Amino acid sequence: MRFGLIAGEISGDWLGADLIRALHILYPQATFEGIGGPQMITAGFHSHYPLETLSVMGLVEVIKHFPRLKQCRDSLRDYFLQHPPTVFIGIDAPDFNLGLETSLKAAGIPTIHYVSPSVWAWREYRLHKIAQACDLMLTLFPFEAEYYQRHHLPVLFVGHPLADTIPLHSDQLAARKELGLVETGTYIALLPGSRLNEVRKLGYIFLQTAQWLLTRCPTLKFIVPLASPHLQSLFTQQLQTLDATELPLTWVLGQSHQVMAAADLILTASGTATLEAMLFKRPMVVAYRLAEISYWLAKLLVKVPYFSLPNLLAKERLVPEFLQHEVNPEQLGAAILEWLTHPQQVECLQHRFLELHLQLRQGASQRAAEGIKRIVELQTYHPMPNFAGV
Repeated sequence: MRFGLIAGEISGDWLGADLIRALHILYPQATFEGIGGPQMITAGFHSHYPLETLSVMGLVEVIKHFPRLKQCRDSLRDYFLQHPPTVFIGIDAPDFNLGLETSLKAAGIPTIHYVSPSVWAWREYRLHKIAQACDLMLTLFPFEAEYYQRHHLPVLFVGHPLADTIPLHSDQLAARKELGLVETGTYIALLPGSRLNEVRKLGYIFLQTAQWLLTRCPTLKFIVPLASPHLQSLFTQQLQTLDATELPLTWVLGQSHQVMAAADLILTASGTATLEAMLFKRPMVVAYRLAEISYWLAKLLVKVPYFSLPNLLAKERLVPEFLQHEVNPEQLGAAILEWLTHPQQVECLQHRFLELHLQLRQGASQRAAEGIKRIVELQTYHPMPNFAGV
């Protein structure tokens, strides 16, 4: 039994590692190869290329590295066609994986895509490509599975691994002790993003928001988790530029989950952090800024009413969102004060977050492995059944 897997970034490496361990339980003698990172390799994976090969962000960067990316994909396509795996699984990285999956599926190799592209939000025309590329889509969120069902494409909602690993109830006091924080008081966590461009756009404004809040609530404290030394250096520059070095602010390298557990409220960039904040049951205010041309393109093309994951999951506005020119200290600060002065609203929000947590807590890796097992066991791969109810 051989499985081909390709992950494109660190989050995919974690997903892939958990999936490999789950598949090993079903198929103890199975082998796994393709592209993966240290987590997948530790789980028993053979990587033909470093994970960083596919870690290219932005249109300009993709164009710049296109010849290298094409050579990598062509090489892997030829390898898997000459040495067909039992199943090929593309983990996220849709721009790379869907093209490869299309070639392999056309050659009769069963293909699965793990983590849906945001086709439900924009570029719906990709549905045709997805139908050609994979025999089964594994989604992390239920609204994604509903979307594929409406378009009669084979899909299985598996839940989100973070919902499995983050506890239903976190210990705030223990988290504060672990981080060396004063155990009393109100802490606001500032999460301006995990990429340099995000911190450039949001870090300064988040610090200005902290200053705005302190003029109204002088006892507040702030804590910032920074994903890398590079981000820490940039954030330090922003503090000095703003002359905000006297803020009651603590920063730590990494440890974002401990920071969320320790905080009373979170001001965060949009992205996975909003899901994590929801799973920790913390009220939040969500902000995002794009390059101006990207913003206007998004206004034209994006067709969903919300951009933060808690609101998308709930299909209603649970948490305040601010985009582009709305992202300023006054609006962000006022939204934070709204949570701080209405504890009953926070309590209602936390009950709703718990419901959503339970909805996502499905044993994602095991559920994904069972879906893959169903594909392995099928003697005929077309037409595929709909797996939404598995």
